[in-house]
Amino acid sequence: MLTAFNNPGDDLTLYIHPILNDPVTAIGGTYVITGEQKIGYQCEQLLVFSGHAVFDTTCCGAGGCAYALVTGFIDSYRRGKDDAGRWLSRVRPIKGVQLRKAVTAVIRAQTNAHQVQFI
Repeated sequence: MLTAFNNPGDDLTLYIHPILNDPVTAIGGTYVITGEQKIGYQCEQLLVFSGHAVFDTTCCGAGGCAYALVTGFIDSYRRGKDDAGRWLSRVRPIKGVQLRKAVTAVIRAQTNAHQVQFI
């Protein structure tokens, strides 16, 4: 799970990095965040988490997907740790439909993600 903390009047968000390869069971199946990467976009770097989900306990069939979670443009990467020892980064969220479409195209070209979600 990704956790974000915004400062009032600040366009930057503090993210607590999730624990990788820690499966989460939900009502319809399981998902797991398996990777973290920085992906270049123009002159900036995006902080992206990748993973996959399996839908195997739903009433309407089974399936799955690979996904990418985009936290935003990196301001400071792994700037410290929280009390539980998880990394903290500051990012600027991706806003605007056109920018999100352009970022989605870049991420799909560089990963195997079926879905690209913005946090």
